[in-house]
Amino acid sequence: MLRRDFLAAFAAALPLRRLSAAEIGRHKITNVQTMMMQGGRTYTLVKITASNGMFGIGEAYGSPGIGVREQIDGLKPLLVGKDPLEIDTIYTRLGAGGNSLSGTRTDGSAHGLMRAASGIDMALWDLAGKILNVPSSTLLGGRFRERIRVYDHAAPKDMLDKASCKAWAESCKADPSGFTCHKFGFPHSRLTNRVLSIKDLNAIRQGFENCREAIGWDHDIMVHCHWEYDVRTALQIAEAVAPCKPLWLEDPLIVDYSDSWKRLTAGSSVPICMGENLARREGFLPFIVNQGCDILHPDLRNSGGFLETKRIADLAHPFGMPIATHNTASQVHTYGNIQWASTIHDYIATETVTGKGGWMDKVLLLDGPYIKGGHIEVPQKPGMNIHLNPDVVRAHLAPGETWWG
Repeated sequence: MLRRDFLAAFAAALPLRRLSAAEIGRHKITNVQTMMMQGGRTYTLVKITASNGMFGIGEAYGSPGIGVREQIDGLKPLLVGKDPLEIDTIYTRLGAGGNSLSGTRTDGSAHGLMRAASGIDMALWDLAGKILNVPSSTLLGGRFRERIRVYDHAAPKDMLDKASCKAWAESCKADPSGFTCHKFGFPHSRLTNRVLSIKDLNAIRQGFENCREAIGWDHDIMVHCHWEYDVRTALQIAEAVAPCKPLWLEDPLIVDYSDSWKRLTAGSSVPICMGENLARREGFLPFIVNQGCDILHPDLRNSGGFLETKRIADLAHPFGMPIATHNTASQVHTYGNIQWASTIHDYIATETVTGKGGWMDKVLLLDGPYIKGGHIEVPQKPGMNIHLNPDVVRAHLAPGETWWG
């Protein structure tokens, strides 16, 4: 099983090597730049320029991340002069030799700087697609679908008030983006109070039953936790929300793997989803082989970018474990995310904080609304088809930022 999984994961890199044979060695990375946008969060854009003048754009983690830009700047000396088509080699060797600027470990992959390495990786896939004049999805092995389902965070103001739930449902159904998949939770517990009372559990059950009654069965609901509960309480929450048939219960236990995850998954009638804070195959592997969840939920900005996360999906595939993606980034990363998601066989949906009609939907130069019927069409143009709208980006730069040109 492990050898077969390895070969499947390794095969993800082969299409790029075949397509790029004539271009290998012709180009070098000449510059790596960052630029920060400011909204409800900060958004860290990455631009990698090649010697032929072409460039690729990706998005690394913004807030609540700290120091991601400085990490990218630290890794820049390891990138300049490299062939931008040697993505796997670049990613794997980031930090090899213990470069003092990067602070990475000597066994590669920039272990402590995965948010920086992930953003760099995705910008390289955009650049590679432009150089080879094909979509990034082609370089990743091809598409299984031409549009990607997206989900939002729309929630009623008061889940225990049926009138509030009805108003929420009406608003969801009237949304021009057409979302049919909504993730939200209930009031968070204190970190010192991982056990819920019967009263709390009954309120959770009633609240989600009210939501299901209001929205009907044409929309999906996901139940969001925030790594707050012990395994017994998580099982009780799963039992409480089970009647509304959620698509999943997200992040109910602490982040790292323990057999409690396996116990929860085996005992829950609601699918268990987790993974937004995990990095690399090593972080996901125990959840996969021990069946510690039902659905993996990586954030491409945390997990290692496109190729590394595709390998994670390949490892999960023989275990019948599908993928969804966490995504609280800007329109830039959302567009990149759908390019990657199209190449994953067992894929469900990606999160987005866009699609609300504000400036965040105008960061890219696109023809009209880009979320339609709760889906995003995957572009056929080279790279990830990311073309920044300079007027919108300039108007929403973080304090002290300048346009990178």
